[in-house]
Parts: sequence; structure tokens; C-alpha cells
Amino acid sequence: MLNAAIEIAFVLIGAALALNLYRLLRGPDTSDRILALDTLGINAIALLVLFGINSASTAYFEAALLLALLGFVGTVALCKFLLRGDIIE
Repeated sequence: MLNAAIEIAFVLIGAALALNLYRLLRGPDTSDRILALDTLGINAIALLVLFGINSASTAYFEAALLLALLGFVGTVALCKFLLRGDIIE
């Protein structure tokens, strides 16, 4: 039962990644593209966690944590650049 749920989750998260990639490429505005990039990172984290559950390995969870930290810093930097035009003041 758990294997079927994991396989369904893989398919759904893969579809979410494809839709986020579409919004990233065809977004009407820069802020929409930044939001799509952040959501793409969150979906990648979910995919890594699913791989970790499926393979029973802790390395995927550590990689997901690093990706979450980098995604947060990247999103903050992009938003700051979008608002002020400069990252470092």
C-alpha cells in the first residue's frame, strides 16, 4: 500500500514540476517567475524526500535540507534585487 502511494506521489509531484517549469518559462511577470522558481524548489525538496522514503536512505533528507536552505536564500536575494535593484547595500 505504501509503495502505491509513493508511486502516485512521484507522478503528481512530477506533474507539479512540469507545470512550475511552464510558469517559470512563460510567466507574465518577473515576480511570477521568482514565485515559480521558489515553488519548483519546494517540489524538488518533496521529490528528494520521496526518494529518501522509497530507498530508506538518510542522504536524501540531508540533501533536501540543503536545498531548502539554498532555496530560501536565493528567493530572498532575488526578491531584494527585484525591489531595490541591489543585493548588497
